[in-house]
Amino acid sequence: MKLDEYASYDGLGLGELVAKGEVSPKELARTAASAIEAANGEIKAVIETYDDRIDALDESTLGAGPFRGVPFLMKDVFGHEKGRLIEFGSRLCRGMTVTTSTYFTDQLKAAGVNILGRSAAPEYSMSATTESVMFGNTSNPWKKGYSAGGSSGGAQAAVTSGMVPIAHGSDIGGSIRIPASWCGGVGLKPSRGRVSIGPVVDEGGLGFSCNHIQAKTLRDAAAMLDWVSKPQIGDPFVIPRPTQSYASFVNAPSPRLKIGIVLTELFGVPIDSEVAQAVKDTGKILERMGHHVEIAEADFGGIATLHHINDLFFFGFDARLDGYAKRTGQKVGPDTLEPVILSVYEFAKQITPARFFTAMSEINVARRKLARFYADHDVWLSPTTSRVSEPWGKYHLSKAGVDASSLVEKLFAEPCQFTV
Repeated sequence: MKLDEYASYDGLGLGELVAKGEVSPKELARTAASAIEAANGEIKAVIETYDDRIDALDESTLGAGPFRGVPFLMKDVFGHEKGRLIEFGSRLCRGMTVTTSTYFTDQLKAAGVNILGRSAAPEYSMSATTESVMFGNTSNPWKKGYSAGGSSGGAQAAVTSGMVPIAHGSDIGGSIRIPASWCGGVGLKPSRGRVSIGPVVDEGGLGFSCNHIQAKTLRDAAAMLDWVSKPQIGDPFVIPRPTQSYASFVNAPSPRLKIGIVLTELFGVPIDSEVAQAVKDTGKILERMGHHVEIAEADFGGIATLHHINDLFFFGFDARLDGYAKRTGQKVGPDTLEPVILSVYEFAKQITPARFFTAMSEINVARRKLARFYADHDVWLSPTTSRVSEPWGKYHLSKAGVDASSLVEKLFAEPCQFTV
C-alpha cells in the first residue's frame, strides 16, 4: 500500500480493507513503519516501535473486532501493556517495564488494533505541550517548531501526520483535547467511570483521568468507545450504557438542542479573537442545522479552583515517584526530573490530608456551580484552547520561573480555555 493511500483512511476504513482481504495486517504494519520512518525524524511523535508487531507480526494474535490489524500507538503515560516499556517521559523511569496490562489495553486488543509502538508525552503528562528532556520536542505536523499540544501530543501528531490512523490518548486536564485542537483531530474525553482504568487503579486522578484515543474521524472515536467502555469486575461504580451503540449515533439525526456558547475568561485568560470567531462560526453552522444557539455565561471559581485541583492531583505524587525510583534503582533529583516536576515532588510533601479533603470539598462546590449551566442548556460549546499552537519552549517543564505553585497558571490556564 502506498503511503498517501494509507494516510487517506481512518481506522475503520483500514479495518474494512482487512476484513475484505484486500490488505493484510502485516502489510499495514509495514506501511505504518514506513510512514513513521518518513515523518518521525522531523515530528518526533514516536519514541519506540516494536519489531515483533511489524515484520514478525503473528496475525493470529490480533483480536477480531472492527479495527483488526489497524496500526496503533500506546502513549508513554498510562499506556500499560504487560512486558513493554513505560517511562512517563522521565529519566527517573528509564527502562521501567509494565508488569500488568490495564483493562483498557485488553479491550483495545479485543477491538483488533495492532499496538506497534509508543508515542511521546511530556514528563508525567504535566504540560499542555509535548516537550521533554528525555525525548525532545514533538512538532505540530502543520508547522515545524510549533507545539503539537499535550500531553497526548505525540499520539495526535502521529495521527494527523498519517503515521497511524488512531492512537492511545489519556486525559486528566485536557491531554486528549488540547492536541486534537492544535493538530486538527478528534479528541473525546469520556465521562468519569465510562472507561475502566483497572485493575491496579480504581480511578485515575481521583476521577479526572481517563483513557481513550486520538483520532481523525468521529466515527473512529465512537466505534472505539463501544469497545473500551465495557464495565469490568471490581470497578468502583458503573455508568449505565446507552441503549444503542455510540457508533450508531454518528449519523443519526439529532433532536433540536439548546446550545450555549461560552467565551467567558474562566481562568482570567482572554480568548484570542480568531479562536473566538471560530467558535461563533461553529455556532452559526449549528443554527443552520436547526439548533438554538446563544451566548451563555458560566462560572467555575477561576484560578482558585485550579489551585484546589492542583492539591488533588499532586497529593501522593512524592510517594509515586519514590516508588518508581525504587523500581528503577535511580534517585529523585535534578538529574532524573525536569525542574517543574522536581518542584511538584517537593510540593506534594506539604499537602496534608486535611488540605486534600479541603480541596475535594471546594472542587465539589465548583463542580455544582458549573453544572448549573446545564439547567438551561443541552450543550456547552467553547474553545478547547484560548489560542492556537505556539512555538516550542513556552510551556516546557524546564521553563525558568515556573514551579509547582504556578504550574496550573503558566502551563495550563494560559493556553487552555476549559479542559478540566
